[in-house]
Amino acid sequence: MKILICISNVPDTTTKIRFVNDNTAFDTNGVQWIINPWDELALTRALELKEGSSGAIEKVSVISVGPQSSEPTLRKALAIGADDAIRVNAEPKDAFAVAQQLAEAIKDEGYDLIISGIESSDYNGAAVGGMLAEFLGIASVSSVSGINFESGGFQVKREIDGGSEMVAAQTPFVAIIQKGVAIVPRIPSMRGIMQARTKPLKVVESSATDNLTEFVDYELPPAKAACKMVDPENMKELVNLLHTEAKVL
Repeated sequence: MKILICISNVPDTTTKIRFVNDNTAFDTNGVQWIINPWDELALTRALELKEGSSGAIEKVSVISVGPQSSEPTLRKALAIGADDAIRVNAEPKDAFAVAQQLAEAIKDEGYDLIISGIESSDYNGAAVGGMLAEFLGIASVSSVSGINFESGGFQVKREIDGGSEMVAAQTPFVAIIQKGVAIVPRIPSMRGIMQARTKPLKVVESSATDNLTEFVDYELPPAKAACKMVDPENMKELVNLLHTEAKVL
C-alpha cells in the first residue's frame, strides 16, 4: 500500500506580511517558507502508520504544486521521513487549478490513501482536498481527526456535532485532516537531512488548466489598539471599558 501527502509551501506563521505593487501582490522578500502545519501533521501520522503496519504500507510520498524555489520544503518532508517527492512545476494561484494539477500528476500512480490538510495557513481556502477527490473520481472523508490502519484497511475518526464517529473507508480515498490527527510534528534528524539529499524528487511539468479565481488586491487588518492597563481594584472602570470599548458586555 502507498500513502501520498499533499504539501503546501507556506510562509512561516511568524512572518511579517507585506504587499507590493499597490497591494496587488505578496512580497516574498525575506520570507521563511515552511510545510503547511496541517500537512506536517498528516506526514507525521502517515509515517507512524507505515512504521506500525509490519510492512503492509510500503511507501509514504509527498507532492506539491510550486516553482523550483519550493523544493527546500519538499526536501524537509523527505528529511522528516517521506520516501520520495513530486513537484508539479506550476505557480499555485488557484485551488481549482492546484487540485487539477495534482490529479493529473498522480492519477496513474495507484495511491491507496491520499491525505490533504483541511486548508493552508496562508489563504485558508479549504477547497483542494475535496476537489482533488472529485477529479480522481474517488471518495473523500472530511473533518478527519484520526487515522488508524487495522486488518489491512484504514479507519478514520471524524469530528461531528456533539461527538465523533469512526468510518471504515474503502481505498483509494482522500482524507482531509484537521488538528488532532497527530500531536507533535516530527523534526528532521541529522541522519534524515543527509538521506534527503539522495531521495528521489521528481519534477512533473504542469498540465493545461485554467485559474477560475484571481486575487484583485490585499488589505492588512487594522492595527491593534494600544493595551490599556486597569488598576485591579478599579472594577468599575474595567466593566465600563469592557462594555463601551471591547463591547463584550
